Amino acid sequence: MRIPDHARFRPDGIPPLAPLPRDPDVVVVGAGAAGIAAARRLAARGLSVAVLEARDRVGGRTVTTRLRGHAVDLGAHWLHAGPINPLVALGFARGEPLRRAAQESHLMVGRRKGRPDEDAAYGRAFAVADAAMTRGAARGGPDRPAASVLPPGLGPWGRRVALVHGLVSGRPLTDVSLHDFPSMEYGDNFFMAGGYGAYLARLAHHLPIALGTPVRAIDWSGPGVAVETGDGGRIRARAVLVTAPMMVLQDEASLRFSPSLPAPARAAIDGFLPGIYEHVVLHWPSAPFRGRDRLAGLTGSRRQPPGLLTRVDGTAFHYFELDRPMAAALDGAGLGPDGARRLARAVLADHVGSGRLHDLAIPVVSEWRHDPWSRGSWAVVPPGHAPARETLKAPVGDRIWFAGEALSRLQWGTAGGAYEEGERAAEAITAALG
Repeated sequence: MRIPDHARFRPDGIPPLAPLPRDPDVVVVGAGAAGIAAARRLAARGLSVAVLEARDRVGGRTVTTRLRGHAVDLGAHWLHAGPINPLVALGFARGEPLRRAAQESHLMVGRRKGRPDEDAAYGRAFAVADAAMTRGAARGGPDRPAASVLPPGLGPWGRRVALVHGLVSGRPLTDVSLHDFPSMEYGDNFFMAGGYGAYLARLAHHLPIALGTPVRAIDWSGPGVAVETGDGGRIRARAVLVTAPMMVLQDEASLRFSPSLPAPARAAIDGFLPGIYEHVVLHWPSAPFRGRDRLAGLTGSRRQPPGLLTRVDGTAFHYFELDRPMAAALDGAGLGPDGARRLARAVLADHVGSGRLHDLAIPVVSEWRHDPWSRGSWAVVPPGHAPARETLKAPVGDRIWFAGEALSRLQWGTAGGAYEEGERAAEAITAALG
């Protein structure tokens, strides 16, 4: 894999780290949200822990950098599902600078602002679609694609509804399990001033984390586990918690288990699909949007961006989002980040006119699908694979546990879900080790 565009930027807020213990009780693979949560909880329960991180930074797919003096998230940015997101509750308890996501949004139809009746119809279409998918999931029965229950009477907004939900689900709704469809209301979402990634980095302060230390093999053939690192090192522990993304675990050449994982666990891992949600970061001072942190729906043109977050943190930065079909088209044509830049400019020109782009700069494009330690933005459960989450919550041989956003039913695809799963696994390990 080539070096992704976002990897060129230095993270903002590098935490001081503690050295690894000589004989840890638990090895944690990965210092993303799940790994940080697990390390904090295990230490609080009196267990010694060693966290091994392949990257040269903490945070996983949550990272903040500085662009033109402003903190900008290149990965996770929304703190979804506020009432159940542990990172929201912890943030308020710590006095972190959280703010609720704006309820107002922009609707453009062609090159004009949407009329009040169009705004109302637009909102109703999303409400009807969300209700239909939520009811369909609650009824049970055979699993099927979430797209199969979208009502036909959504009118001219039906395409837009499917496009937006395909973005926030990581794949088109034809690829997403109805039984697993998430319901995370935007009214319950928050942002973190100074960046989500910087917040995760603060939570990693003084944890025993070794950076630049990829794990290549986990040997559980004898008592405990032996974890082999890319530099030839070997760490023995009583248990291991694996928080690497599912798409990385699907490549057995990247992380080998000896003996191989039991068939149910291997099938659960291999059945996930990579979800794609990429930021094309815009610096656009003259953008025709006012009010910070507002979503914009650009409709009425042949090409529509599935997502556009405007005036991030009240600045001139905006996120033009790429969904899986857009990213796949770029990759299929052999176009790199410059192709994404050209696409964003062309789509915006359709909606506002090329003359309005005179001060548009595009400093960075996230490419989590090309990141060797991510290989996607998050893991998606296809129809029929919903039981995989519970399968992977069970330990393997009472020595190997898994955690991460992929295991969260209510908050999948989010750093909050990963953090919650890290804490859950830490409690399970504590109970098992005594």
